[in-house]
Amino acid sequence: MVSGDLVELRPLEPSEAEVVWRWHRDPEVMRWMDEGYAQSLADVRKRLEERPRNAYGEVLYGIEVLARAALIGLVRLRDAEPETGCAELDIYIGEKEHWGRGYATDAMRAMCRYGFEKMRLHKISLTVVTENHAAHRVYRKVGFTEEGRLRQVFRRDGHWYDMFTMGLLEGELRP
Repeated sequence: MVSGDLVELRPLEPSEAEVVWRWHRDPEVMRWMDEGYAQSLADVRKRLEERPRNAYGEVLYGIEVLARAALIGLVRLRDAEPETGCAELDIYIGEKEHWGRGYATDAMRAMCRYGFEKMRLHKISLTVVTENHAAHRVYRKVGFTEEGRLRQVFRRDGHWYDMFTMGLLEGELRP
């Protein structure tokens, strides 16, 4: 388990497939994420049941509020390479009543701390749609820096949007 001040990060259980499936069907939750193709509840359940255990290349944790046993989101470090010490980070809070309360910021800090201390990463990167102001604010608060802009690579509601690439180096994580 990985703990922050407000949240605890822990492995997902196959029994939580219905919660994840519900989030993926919510247009507000998925607004600025690449949701891919729709999946059935059975597909999501199977994916969680057959998912390999967490390892260096990919660590996926559920986010839950401390002292409550309720899943509110997911955070993942993926594509980690020991040769480069780099990984990509993905995060979202699926339970909308928990938006804007500091849980994403705390989960980001906890996962980045885990990446730097336990995985011995040197750099954590992410991409964010330029119009996703809430996420961008969280990433900057944690210490991520804009490193570039990918032009018109995300399509939503008939419009093309740019994405920022952002990075956080070991030692740049803000408390």
